[in-house]
Amino acid sequence: MIRGVRVAGVSANLYGKPRQDLALFVFDEGVSMAGVFTLNAFCAAPVHVARDHLVGAPRAWLVNTKSANAGTGQLGMDDAVRCCAMAADQLGLDVNQVLPFSTGVIGARLPMDLIEPGIDAAVRALGADHWADAAAAILTTDTRPKHVTRTVTIDGETVSIEGISKGSGMIQPNMATMLGFVATDARVGEGDLQQLLVDATNLSFNRITVDGDTSTNDACVLAATGYGPELSPAHSEWSAFADAVTDVMVELAQAIVRDGEGATKFVTIDVSGAQSDSDAHAIAKTVAHSPLVKTALFASDANWGRLLAAIGRAPVDELDVSQIQLRVGDVSLLKDGAVDPSYTEADGARVFAQTDIPIYIELGQSDGRACVWTCDLSHDYVSINADYRS
Repeated sequence: MIRGVRVAGVSANLYGKPRQDLALFVFDEGVSMAGVFTLNAFCAAPVHVARDHLVGAPRAWLVNTKSANAGTGQLGMDDAVRCCAMAADQLGLDVNQVLPFSTGVIGARLPMDLIEPGIDAAVRALGADHWADAAAAILTTDTRPKHVTRTVTIDGETVSIEGISKGSGMIQPNMATMLGFVATDARVGEGDLQQLLVDATNLSFNRITVDGDTSTNDACVLAATGYGPELSPAHSEWSAFADAVTDVMVELAQAIVRDGEGATKFVTIDVSGAQSDSDAHAIAKTVAHSPLVKTALFASDANWGRLLAAIGRAPVDELDVSQIQLRVGDVSLLKDGAVDPSYTEADGARVFAQTDIPIYIELGQSDGRACVWTCDLSHDYVSINADYRS
């Protein structure tokens, strides 16, 4: 529970069946907010509106599922603003103090006849301890809610951090997450809060991929309600606070991968010894995006030649294959660019059969490093997405 915010997750009947599908967060006056948004050029109407409203002293977040309100043109923009106006009217706020977020089918307009009474219900349901309801209300193809809490002691006072996220498919964020909502009761200025969110995003949501698709609707927002100690990078305990926020976001990001559509494996790709961190990230992402690697992981097939092929085609300027070491779990596959003499097929089969699979790639060039989290690619992924609108 975060001091200074009330939350609701209700059913607006957006799916035509009993389930929570609309969430609302309302903050006390004096809150600071930061946001990061998708870099997809076809970004959704709510992304445009939320970015614009972020500079207007926002006090509320409104989230609907079922319809992404992307690819809907000016009508979609009008609908997003109208959603903000309806919530603002109920809450006694200005329209630009509400940030809208949508997730669901691209190209589908919002069912405004359902959202208006849904907002009414959400306002009535607001409560300080309703984060779990909101976590359930923002899901689409997810199989379970993603909800994380942390506390950290600053100046002898307990500071709380709480966050929820959603995402299962169309996951390859390039700014944030599919949708992520995080709040703390610390007091942090907007500039410092924005930089903290960017830094934490780059270490969490920007390190995950399920299928390599960057959504039109990705957004992550961070609020500081100001009920706790005042913090800035100059504070002696800022790093402890920043680490706690990052930990919340890393756990939410990893939960998205673990709940990837049809996923049966959680895979960590740890690249070290690169010329730069960006090179390490590029190699890790190339491996993580490879359908051949991902299907081998699903089959528990130690066909690690697919790993080499992905490493070798990564978009980096220099790669000395004779220096590369490759290990999966506790099994060395490649030593100095050639098959490790100690490797056996039995060892490979054992480690590829694990549910959690760590892949370590050492390039032997410099000290660049990056870690990416991904999952396997299963038959169910195809089925879920083939039937997505059914």
